[in-house]
Amino acid sequence: MTRAFLPLLMQRDEARLVNISSLFGLVAPPGATSYVASKFAVRGFSESLRNELRGSPVGVTVVHPGGVATSIAENSRVPRDATNAEVAEQIQMSRKLLTMPPAKAGEIIVSGIERRRARVLVGRDAKIISFIERLFPTTYWNLAQLAAGKRIPSP
Repeated sequence: MTRAFLPLLMQRDEARLVNISSLFGLVAPPGATSYVASKFAVRGFSESLRNELRGSPVGVTVVHPGGVATSIAENSRVPRDATNAEVAEQIQMSRKLLTMPPAKAGEIIVSGIERRRARVLVGRDAKIISFIERLFPTTYWNLAQLAAGKRIPSP
C-alpha cells in the first residue's frame, strides 16, 4: 500500500502515512512470537520509512494501541495443543485487559496524527509498558512476571 500511495502523497503540500502496530510492537511476551514479529516489523518499517522521507512533505506515524476493547482475542488463532480451558482463560483475561472503547482509541490516534507525532501510544497501559521497556530493555518481562506474582525461572 505504501508503494502504491507514496507517489500520490509526495505530490501534496503535506501528507501523513499511518501504520498500526501494537503494544506487542514494543514488547515481546512469550506465546505470541508470530504476532510480535509482525508488529515489530510494522514498527521497524515505519521508523525506517520516516527516516527515508525526512525533508519530504510526507510524515510517518506508527500507532501502538494497548488494551482496546475489540474482539481480537475471540478471533485470534490458538495453538493446536491448547485446551478449551486454556482458550477460555485467555479470552477471559483479554476481556479484563481490553477495556478502552474503540471510539476513544480512534480519538487518540487522530489527535496524534493531527499533531504529526512519530509514535502514538494508545492507552495508559501502552504508555506504562513503553516506559518500562525503555528503562529495562532486556529484563522488562521479568519485571512484568514479578508484578503478576509469578516465579521467574533461572536462565
